Amino acid sequence: MNIKELYQYYQQHPVVTTDSRDCPAGSIFIALKGESFNGNKFAAQALEKGCSLAVVDDEQVYNQFLEQPLEGKRMVLVRDSLQAFKDLAREHRRQFSIPVVGITGTNGKTTTKELVRTVLAAKYNVMATEGNFNNDVGVPKTLLRLAPEHEIAVVEMGASHPGDIKTLAETAEPTSGLITNVGKAHLQGFCSLEGVIKTKGELYENLATRTDSVIFINAGNELLMKILPKNVQSVQYCQGAENQGQCVIGEVVACDPMLRLRWRAGGEQWHQVATHLIGSYNIDNVLAAVTVGLYYGVDPEDINAAIEGYVPSNNRSQLTHTATNHLIVDAYNANPTSMAAALDNFRLMQVSPKMAILGEMRELGESSMQEHEAMVKHIGQCGIDQVWLVGNEFENINCNYRKFADVEAVKAALAAEPVEGYYILIKGSNGNRLFQLPALL
Repeated sequence: MNIKELYQYYQQHPVVTTDSRDCPAGSIFIALKGESFNGNKFAAQALEKGCSLAVVDDEQVYNQFLEQPLEGKRMVLVRDSLQAFKDLAREHRRQFSIPVVGITGTNGKTTTKELVRTVLAAKYNVMATEGNFNNDVGVPKTLLRLAPEHEIAVVEMGASHPGDIKTLAETAEPTSGLITNVGKAHLQGFCSLEGVIKTKGELYENLATRTDSVIFINAGNELLMKILPKNVQSVQYCQGAENQGQCVIGEVVACDPMLRLRWRAGGEQWHQVATHLIGSYNIDNVLAAVTVGLYYGVDPEDINAAIEGYVPSNNRSQLTHTATNHLIVDAYNANPTSMAAALDNFRLMQVSPKMAILGEMRELGESSMQEHEAMVKHIGQCGIDQVWLVGNEFENINCNYRKFADVEAVKAALAAEPVEGYYILIKGSNGNRLFQLPALL
């Protein structure tokens, strides 16, 4: 069964599952493999539960099924099930001639994606990545949600190894693209900042192979401007109050603690926007959404209303007021760039007293100790009254801050010594599970 045949089958059975516990009647089961699981082992079970077709890449499983076939059920053997999944999603995406906006970056890509989705929804029926479905499984799942009523799509793409964005862009085939920024993250997989830049730049390279594509770019980011292809139309935005031609420009008005900014395009009037976002670093994310919205014809007033109405979730720059404390929760992810930005913003907040509960930064490879030592020095410049460090990476760093092996140790400390009356920054990689702490504060 080639991809054309598989897609014809999909058109008759337009539900795909990769979970043998969730097998809607008539659906297609695609057997994916990972470090700790092998979907091929559950292919026959998926057919028994209701799937009409199973796509496997294990010849032994396929041959066993042929010996004991299930009436009305089919199993097909492919070289690589994940690639077949991507190919199926790309074939589906090709049925739609709508704009597809691809978004990647080290920090802020999910917030930017949500802002772009919200802005575009003021004018269009938008299909966008849900949650953080931004990897080689999540992107195909996202594309397969495309339906005739959709007028534009926003697809987030994440990466932890060289070549990841290349393959995701080849699957999604975006017509426009945006890299939020590049910084020190997943260094264990990328080996260096240069590796991060090269991989994120694969989105630009993909767009450069297409006609009539467009790149939305932060003109104030020298690293991105250096890799901007010359043969692709670019639409620029940046911070700064000076008129820079047709560039969308903006500046922070206040951050107390919610970000307020003003922006304008092409020297026209200034627009004031009050957001629900914590952190001045979010201005670039907002300007990106403004730029995309303007390019696709969204009215400026509708753009402003959309941004002002957006409320972040999923532990990303959330401000929560509890009965005893004020929490700034950014516990979904952390790397040296985003951690420093969060601390710098916390330092500028005119509130007191301050406390920070900071989890270790994961996947930094050989640079991990150096980056954590540098971060501890940075913390010392931020005027924070109490600092709790969570994770083994902080264990051997000489400092006077309280240290905890894991979130369970923090929870035990909070139970014994309740914290009250603080503004508390909670920041760390998702693996630290610091998102469990707000309920205790």
